[in-house]
Amino acid sequence: EDPNYSLSLSHPLTENHNLIPLKMNSRLLGVIPQTTRLFSALRTTKVFARTYATNASNTTKTVPAYLLNTPKAKVTRLPNGMRVVTEEYPGETATVGVWVGAGSVYENEQNNGVAHFLEHLAFKGTSTRSQKEIEYQVENMGAQLNAYTSREQTVYFAKTIKNHVAPAVEIIADIIQNPLLSEDKVEAERATILIEAGEVEKNIEEVIYDHLHAAAYQGTALGRNILGSENNIKTINRNDLVDYIKTYYTGPRMVVAGAGAIKHEDLVSLVEKNFTSIAKEDRTGQTIRDVPSQFTGSEIKIRNDDMPLAHIAIGVEAVGWTHPDYFVMLVIQTLLGSWDRTIGGGNNLSSRLCELVATEELCHSLSTFNTCYGNTALFGNYIVAQPGRLDDVVFECLNEWQRLATGPLQSEVDRAKNKLKAGILMQLDGTTPICENLGRQTLNIGRVLPPAEVFLRIDQITPAEVARVATTYLNDVSPAVVAMGPIEFFPDYNQIRSWTYWNRS
Repeated sequence: EDPNYSLSLSHPLTENHNLIPLKMNSRLLGVIPQTTRLFSALRTTKVFARTYATNASNTTKTVPAYLLNTPKAKVTRLPNGMRVVTEEYPGETATVGVWVGAGSVYENEQNNGVAHFLEHLAFKGTSTRSQKEIEYQVENMGAQLNAYTSREQTVYFAKTIKNHVAPAVEIIADIIQNPLLSEDKVEAERATILIEAGEVEKNIEEVIYDHLHAAAYQGTALGRNILGSENNIKTINRNDLVDYIKTYYTGPRMVVAGAGAIKHEDLVSLVEKNFTSIAKEDRTGQTIRDVPSQFTGSEIKIRNDDMPLAHIAIGVEAVGWTHPDYFVMLVIQTLLGSWDRTIGGGNNLSSRLCELVATEELCHSLSTFNTCYGNTALFGNYIVAQPGRLDDVVFECLNEWQRLATGPLQSEVDRAKNKLKAGILMQLDGTTPICENLGRQTLNIGRVLPPAEVFLRIDQITPAEVARVATTYLNDVSPAVVAMGPIEFFPDYNQIRSWTYWNRS
């Protein structure tokens, strides 16, 4: 029989609870967190817990056995400040990578784009390997080597068979510590990035989200895009890249993650052996929760009647990675849902909003986004619609926000929680997404949330909690709005603002 568990919903995600069954009178009655420090008085501590398909008044929650049998994440902090985190799974493949707390939010107006520029140069040669040698070694191993830059982090990772983990770690360590950054490579990559920037401009969804950040976080680092302006791309030089590495590629800002057929002690040894020149002091004194992120309700409209459909994003400020309401916002995101015309269902969709837009043909597609950062998030809806239905679909989206703020049904909250839990587990299918989860959580939260704790936090969410959080973040707010395309009949901003609340006598 599975032990029963309970956990305070107010515990911050940054605290390592290490849930331990508590025996009393020869029965497993519950679990207490090893830590008792609670989140800084954001709300009164309450314990919510319930069993599957039972009355909400029950005080315990049964955790499925398969969640308790998942491999535990092991973490080691090295003397230089680097953290090594692993989850070992049986198999023949593994993914290893380095997560660096270095993204566009740590740039300024003058060097915006330098993190992305540096990531592009990573595989162009080091002081010990030419570009051709890197490519040959990766191909000979049959590995996959990749990198990407986001607003908060830069990531280098490789997927390979278990016998080639050591050379994969050595290559990643080499490109991070010894990039050549020669003038000819910088100039060649400058041309490539300018072409990439042109391609991004053709991706309407990317453009909309960049404009949404620019509107919502105007005047702050989050408002700048990842690639940087065209002028910055043309002027970034080798000195800018070297300075950025020295400042942000330091031990306390780096996490090495591994998942799959890899032993924790082996990866620790490989990191100690290969990452020898990483500085142990953080030269910035700045974490992702220290980045300024002032939200401003505003709008950007770009009318283009040559486009067949209008693209709209409406976003409000929500909560960051470590906030106690993080999982409640995920449930709200699931309640609002996503839909497009390729999806069947119609009257049988789990989301009331998606069911409405499908049956009334209000748009071509609708999605709900929840883009989290260290101390803030953008939450809202992205809509692609025909010009004649813009006011209808925008009204229905905001109307659904207000319905959730008044209290959703127990049945739809339960359904959303089940869907969310299934989605979280399905995302962790394979060594690469598991490794991504390990690196991202360790860097952003400071620890890895075990699946049992994730399920406990989700199961404690009640319709009252959903209503409280929706009222706090979705009710009577000034959103950031971006509209592009044939938007002649797009509603006025003041009209949209008035739809974020209900007048009740």
